[in-house]
Amino acid sequence: MPKKRSGGGLSATQQAAKFLGVSVLAGAVMAGIALPAAGALGLAAKGSVKGFDEIPANLKSPQLSQRTTILDSKGDQIATVYSRDRTVVELKDISPYMQKSIVAIEDSRFYKHGAIDLKGVLRALNKNAQSGGVAQGASTLTQQLVKNYFIEEAGDDPTKVAEATQQTLGRKIRELKYAIQIEEKLGKKKILENYLNITFFGEQAYGVEAASQRYFSKHAKDLNLQESALLAGIVQSPSRYDPVNDEAEATKRRNIVLQRMAEVGDISQAEADRAKQKPLGLHVSQPKNGCITATSGAAFFCKYVEHVFLTDPAFGKTREDRAKLWNKGGLTIRTTLDPQAQDSVQASLKEHVNKSDTVAAAATLVEPGTGKVLAMGQSKPFGYGKDETEYNFSVNRDMGGSNYGFPTGSTFKPFVAAAAIEGGKPATQEYSSPYKMNYPSPVQRCGSSPYVNTKNETVENENESEKGPYRMKEAMAKSINTYFVQLISDIGLCPVVKMTDGLHVVQGDGSKLPETPSIALGSIGLSPLTMANAYATFAARGMYCTPVAIESITQKVGNEQKSIAVPKSTCSRAMSETTADTVNTLLRGVVDSGTGAEAGLTDRESAGKTGTTDERKNAWFVGYTPNMAGAVWVGSARQNVKMTNITIGGVYHPLVYGGQVPGPIWKDAMTGALVGKDAPGFNLVDIPDEDDHGDDQGKGDRGKHKGDTGGLIGGLIGGLTDGGTTGTTGDPLGGTDGNGGTLPTPGITLPGNFIQGQGNGGNGHGGTRG
Repeated sequence: MPKKRSGGGLSATQQAAKFLGVSVLAGAVMAGIALPAAGALGLAAKGSVKGFDEIPANLKSPQLSQRTTILDSKGDQIATVYSRDRTVVELKDISPYMQKSIVAIEDSRFYKHGAIDLKGVLRALNKNAQSGGVAQGASTLTQQLVKNYFIEEAGDDPTKVAEATQQTLGRKIRELKYAIQIEEKLGKKKILENYLNITFFGEQAYGVEAASQRYFSKHAKDLNLQESALLAGIVQSPSRYDPVNDEAEATKRRNIVLQRMAEVGDISQAEADRAKQKPLGLHVSQPKNGCITATSGAAFFCKYVEHVFLTDPAFGKTREDRAKLWNKGGLTIRTTLDPQAQDSVQASLKEHVNKSDTVAAAATLVEPGTGKVLAMGQSKPFGYGKDETEYNFSVNRDMGGSNYGFPTGSTFKPFVAAAAIEGGKPATQEYSSPYKMNYPSPVQRCGSSPYVNTKNETVENENESEKGPYRMKEAMAKSINTYFVQLISDIGLCPVVKMTDGLHVVQGDGSKLPETPSIALGSIGLSPLTMANAYATFAARGMYCTPVAIESITQKVGNEQKSIAVPKSTCSRAMSETTADTVNTLLRGVVDSGTGAEAGLTDRESAGKTGTTDERKNAWFVGYTPNMAGAVWVGSARQNVKMTNITIGGVYHPLVYGGQVPGPIWKDAMTGALVGKDAPGFNLVDIPDEDDHGDDQGKGDRGKHKGDTGGLIGGLIGGLTDGGTTGTTGDPLGGTDGNGGTLPTPGITLPGNFIQGQGNGGNGHGGTRG
């Protein structure tokens, strides 16, 4: 081990090593020293430092990461998102005081030297040799700009950041060479502009415009003398001189900058002294980053836009490419969000459901014929605290939603009706529709063996008085389970699957629907956006349009705005106009006099369907007018709350029905969203009224479905395949004989982290009620 001199000085070996290092750096400097004034370059002793010429010749200025602004369809800001809060501005938009103060404190000879300040370097070399380390860098603003380029390119990669900031001779040599190139290429004013835009000012603010907004809530062009001096002083050590957390230290540093400005002649001593007496004058604006800050409760829509961007190949070949573009920012994203519709959705949710309720509600509105997502809201706000959630209940898992979606109950029945009508069945089709029956067997499936009811599983209607025969119109209005089970048995499962494929109806995890008769009763987990968009196809007379949330994107590149192509909605015919018109006629009856009467709009034509699942764990209303469609879901995200004897939004409900809780939410949301909009009518068809078969109890859309092994939980978690097991896997609707009570106790308990994707339970094929 080398010996040190008494007094703690360097040993002879260390002094020799340091002298060698200093000589290497000095050689690098001399090899690339820049002449002042005109900016001519002189390279004395070229090649004297091995490796200097091997450094790549061109340093490409990075595109600075900036904030991205997300706008609604009217051009108003919803939110800003960024990895680094930065707004790039031109030098003319930066206060002259700011320009002078940063030069005075960081590089007072900036306008007198070239890329490298030879006097400063020699002074630093001497200081470093004496201290035994790199104690003084003598970096010019140009050299600091190069260093910040390296840091910017490193992004959030800790290894690359460490490489960009390491105090080594190799980095200094590389920095020196690039500084020479930049000095020649950009000139002093552009270098100063770039430096003020790239450097970090603390408090999450990158660049002088963001810093000015953060500390003083004003533009950089409006900074006065003392404000400019404060910001310039922060740069050396943003944490140490942070005026928000240490006003005294920041004040001392500001005054040092003011004094330096006086010494170099930028201001008089009297001006400096007066400015030193001024308070800091902070007017701090808190960082407003991310969708959590979105206006009008649009945080979930904002996150949906982000997921769309990160998953669509239109914005980059790989997810890594898309993430890089998103993080670079500088984007202005104009979305489809209708502020009137969004405000109406949030107001309705707030009116009918409290965020502290044991259940949540989600609502989504879309535009038929265009696929535009107009509004998206939830009763529980976006966040990570109590009564908040980061999960978007309106969308599928790949877009930030729950893992499986939510069983839809009888809101699935219109898809079965559409498949039958498209295949030639008349809307007057009649079935015996008893109160209770076994699932029909066998039932044909697409290209596979038929479904066979090997366990004698049964299905029944809500009330014993609901027994046929029924025709389709009355069966839809009253939501008769046994009618639709008979209908699906008659036409087979394949037409239903083909219809839902055309409507892009997939499970919440993105998988295809299973081919089981119980899908007629909505046993499958779907998302509100999926349902709203599918029903919008009825409103658009059979034309399905893929949902879109982004209208246009521009990106700031330098001082120009570059347009980025965005994918448009793709529309295709999912059913004939006649089929759609017939379904519209059927569903208008639901809101006129059926289970959805409480949801019907009073000032325009509307149609829709209610849905409530087994044990009342989910309640739905999905409806539409010719120019707007929407879906509302109410329930527990973990599927562990039975909505019986429950208070929601301060109102007590002995039993929750789709028409009584989701229905009014939909009605109020749609009413406000449609104010001032046209009120077109449907193209209705003539469906002859049928004879009255039995009493209309008028209570709802919820039948009873017993013994469908695996049940709701099995259907949600177990993959929704045919069959399943009983007993140990847990049939929430009965024991091994398949005969449960009206509201039986589940045989299994959902795990607490169900929504995170835990999966267990039976392989049942349903369990929801009509």
